[in-house]
Amino acid sequence: MDYVVGNLLSVKKALETVGASTCVTRSTRDLEQADAIVLPGVGAFRDAQENLRKLTPAVLQHIESGKPLLGICLGLQLLFTESTEGGTYKGLDYFKGKVVRLPGDVKVPHMGWNTLDIIQEANPFVEGLSSGIYVYFVHSYYGEAAERRDMVAETEYGVRFPSILSRGCVYTTQFHPEKSGKVGLRLLENFVDIVRR
Repeated sequence: MDYVVGNLLSVKKALETVGASTCVTRSTRDLEQADAIVLPGVGAFRDAQENLRKLTPAVLQHIESGKPLLGICLGLQLLFTESTEGGTYKGLDYFKGKVVRLPGDVKVPHMGWNTLDIIQEANPFVEGLSSGIYVYFVHSYYGEAAERRDMVAETEYGVRFPSILSRGCVYTTQFHPEKSGKVGLRLLENFVDIVRR
């Protein structure tokens, strides 16, 4: 999904590497016809939310219909109730909770490789993976998940924060699978398998 804040080409290429047929679009008609939506994102919450506004009904309808959605980095944060980045801004309210800044005693942004502590090992999104694997992060804010049941994995960086969230047909990562080597490709492959079921 192209809402002018994503690193679309690298996500597109990674998905195609694991066998997905992709279409980069900002057309509501394309989104309505898609088997799945990928909501990438790099940048500020407010700008992303503004750019997403016209496409929000199509995204929510997609989720309500039970079709899979993958949110990456800012794409995860947009699914929260609200964000405190540069003010207070409403999100899509799929995951209850707010997006807050990483604590002041760590270097921000959190950029580089860090590990996952997998909580829900039976979740199909993390099939074939185990705790301690490294993935690539670039972020200054994180989602404070209000519901523990949505948390698939956590990561430690000054605070323990949800690095993978999942509920229903929605799967999200605070890190960038498309920049996370074989581990990231496995996650994307798992998502494609979920879409095909």
